[in-house]
Amino acid sequence: MSILRATPARAAAWRRILLLLLLLLALAVLAAGARAQTPSPAPEWQYSAGIPLEKMFEPEIPEWAVRVGAAAIYRPRYDGASSYHVLAGATLDVRYRDLFFASTGEGIGVNAVSTPHLRAGLAITYNLGRREADDHAHLHGMGNINFAPEAKLFVDYVVSKEFPLVIRANARRALGGSDGWIGDLGAYLPLPGSSEHFYWFAGPSVSFADSRYMDTWFGVSAAQSARSGFAQHHVGAGIKSYGAGLSAMWFLHKHWFITADASISQLVGAAADSPVVQRPTTFSADLSVNYQF
Repeated sequence: MSILRATPARAAAWRRILLLLLLLLALAVLAAGARAQTPSPAPEWQYSAGIPLEKMFEPEIPEWAVRVGAAAIYRPRYDGASSYHVLAGATLDVRYRDLFFASTGEGIGVNAVSTPHLRAGLAITYNLGRREADDHAHLHGMGNINFAPEAKLFVDYVVSKEFPLVIRANARRALGGSDGWIGDLGAYLPLPGSSEHFYWFAGPSVSFADSRYMDTWFGVSAAQSARSGFAQHHVGAGIKSYGAGLSAMWFLHKHWFITADASISQLVGAAADSPVVQRPTTFSADLSVNYQF
């Protein structure tokens, strides 16, 4: 600590180095370890639940906020699957001056706009894709949808301190894999019973996607039909699904806390009617234990 306080210039240099190292560590967690730990297919607002409210209720945000932990996630093997599995792995959430962040849930990004009511920015996250081996008996002949990074634009809006409803919108572009656009519109509100040591939120969401994304995930081309035996199926742009989520956080100690999330999602329209889909309604849940520095 004495080195960091020696001179303002040296302190700034060390901060930049630490920020770079943390972002590189986060990138390694997001990319190399993605198949061991990944966000559940929950409403997108659950990945950052409560973050937009911090600036309104705690204007003195610390220069650094670092959280590490371990999580277990119960989720369908792919969108529309009838079988589920459990994934486990490390979690990481690093935030610097309400400006930069690196998170296993939200990705690596920057808040281009940050006020008590509005948060907007850019991020890089990822999509695990879908592997034929995940359900070979059902997906045989459909091929893989490869893992791919996603570029994300996001906006959070908080109505007021008296009515802390958070409205969130985002648009994500897969850079490979499905190679299409998908976006979410959602809202959540703190629930009665929230306190200094326990917070919980709930809200709905709806997802939209372009025809490239929808056809990759839920369509069946002529070649896929010949290999799999499924009838050909085309899915155009529009609403992909709607759902709802519940998030909670318990602070056991100044540094230790537990988070839990649960969600339900319902595919609609031509996506729900796809022969690839076994169950249009899916559930997911996760639990994590974390340490906050």
